[in-house]
Amino acid sequence: MFRVGYYQFRLLFGKPEQNCKKIITVLDSVESDLLVLPELALSGYYFANKEEALHFSEDPNNSKNIDSICELAAKKNMHLVLGFVERQQNNCFNSAALIGPNGIEHIYRKIHLFNEEKFIFAEGDIPFKVNTINGVKLGLIVCFDWVFPETIRMLAMQGAQVICQPANLVLTYCQQTMIARSIENRVFIITCNRYGQEIRPQGALKFTGRSQIVAPGGNILHRSAAQREAIYLCDIDPKDANNKFITKYNHLFNDRRVEFYK
Repeated sequence: MFRVGYYQFRLLFGKPEQNCKKIITVLDSVESDLLVLPELALSGYYFANKEEALHFSEDPNNSKNIDSICELAAKKNMHLVLGFVERQQNNCFNSAALIGPNGIEHIYRKIHLFNEEKFIFAEGDIPFKVNTINGVKLGLIVCFDWVFPETIRMLAMQGAQVICQPANLVLTYCQQTMIARSIENRVFIITCNRYGQEIRPQGALKFTGRSQIVAPGGNILHRSAAQREAIYLCDIDPKDANNKFITKYNHLFNDRRVEFYK
């Protein structure tokens, strides 16, 4: 069995050190193989412009906050998926890092930018990749990637058993859509959202919470409340995601008629 979970919390905009400290304090008592954190979990989300995002960005090779998360992963011998603003020269990406006991193992940069994100972040430029930890195959997406079925399908066809989704959801459709994504790909999906509001000069956003874990076949293993802090952990058998038959005679991948999809 493989122990997975998420930490849904209300983070503070523009307070990366405080948010980082909160994550470390809370997770210090958690035992898990894999735990997913929200999108942009250090900085907050609703930036006024690119310059503000760059101000709160992190260079993963030179970041006290990310180093602290890496130290936590090493201490707890677990893997974390952390959403953060990644700085690369004069650009910033909406990124997710897979962090393990030996440090950063992979960084994914959000490919599908949502709404005003298009004016803040550079488009993701790292292809989808499946990472293996303790024999379990993981894929990363970030928030609005959920709208595009190709994202999870690409990872599932590369062998991903568990999809990790850091999120700052403001629309109400994602959680239900992840049930369909799980059915059509027969994978586990961990969606870690945040809750609360960000009130900025340009407007206000309310985040929907309701983080969840969905099993292959679309069964919701757990869904948290909308506006409440939550840690949820459960044991899964990743091998359940290896069975791609939806009926006795229908294999989700082998039955694809790609000649008609052009």
